[in-house]
Amino acid sequence: MTTLKHTPLNSLHRAAGARMVDFGGWDMPVNYGSQIDEHKAVRTDAGMFDVSHMCVVDITGPAASDAARRFLRFAVANNVDKLTTPGKALYSCMLNPQGGVIDDLIIYFFRDDFFRVVVNAATADKDLEWLGKLNVEGEFGLTITPRRDFALIAVQGPNARAKVWEALPSVKTATEALKPFNAAVVTDTPYGETMVARTGYTGEDGFEIALPVEHAEAFWQSLVAVGVKPAGLGARDTLRLEAGMNLYGQDMDDGVSPLDAGLAWTVDLASERDFVGKPALRPDDAQAFVGLVLRETGGVLRAHQKVVTEHGDGEITSGTFSPSLQLSIAFARVPAAVAAGDTVKVQIRDKALSASIVKLPFVRNGKALVS
Repeated sequence: MTTLKHTPLNSLHRAAGARMVDFGGWDMPVNYGSQIDEHKAVRTDAGMFDVSHMCVVDITGPAASDAARRFLRFAVANNVDKLTTPGKALYSCMLNPQGGVIDDLIIYFFRDDFFRVVVNAATADKDLEWLGKLNVEGEFGLTITPRRDFALIAVQGPNARAKVWEALPSVKTATEALKPFNAAVVTDTPYGETMVARTGYTGEDGFEIALPVEHAEAFWQSLVAVGVKPAGLGARDTLRLEAGMNLYGQDMDDGVSPLDAGLAWTVDLASERDFVGKPALRPDDAQAFVGLVLRETGGVLRAHQKVVTEHGDGEITSGTFSPSLQLSIAFARVPAAVAAGDTVKVQIRDKALSASIVKLPFVRNGKALVS
């Protein structure tokens, strides 16, 4: 029997009565009671997620060297030369030579010789092995360090930032002016070095905070004390789907090109820069990655259901019932000719139900973008 990994907050989740599940080998909370209430808290106020199963990785090179930047130019599909301001973040995919997605990740730039990357939990070991291989083969001379000494807590919602500042006033000065997709490292907090990033996975404003594991429980409890609602994997999934955000292993994986997963915007094919997987990418052959809204009753959109269109069949990659829209929604990979406004049929058990093709996202900053 495999022993599940625990985040530093595991005992707090259990004490709060969370329903725990095996999530990629980690013992994680799926909800603390009402998943709908947790979802609504993030859309209307502030909720928080333990994302310490994800892995912070520091990539450092010799002082004043640009080896780390040169390495990431080659290792990821997006162009890190966009990162010129300390703290600026970039979302990218890391590809294999066949053009499949090894992982999707966020890269934070602090200096040319220091980048910080946050990778997915289930792929962390694979990512570290791959990055290490590229480092050795390319003779970059980098130090690649998984920072399991950090816990990660995401606080999301329209009131999220204000409540973080209430719970941890020492980060307010350094983070009040942060624009979205930027981060600051604050050293003079009661918890020691703390990275606060204005990023998230919900379509709402907020922070993702990395702090030393030994202080994770105290910080979590301070957030509870100012009214931030703990939320589990269930709400995280409905929120990210409404926000049009992909889930690795479901919407893309090692065998799927980012061009077939709605992630062409994260792939820099315009510059002459070479990167792993670039020769295998075929923009002219890419499938469309679209949103679906179910227009008939009798089922819920779920992964792997067949989508029948005038241009050929496709497949749902992620689906759920949207608490914000009170409609069943999904992502689907379909033939390239399929476009927003089309009506398609989805095979749900023994029924073929009508659905509309819509442009993603479904919800952003608490506002419904489709109906």
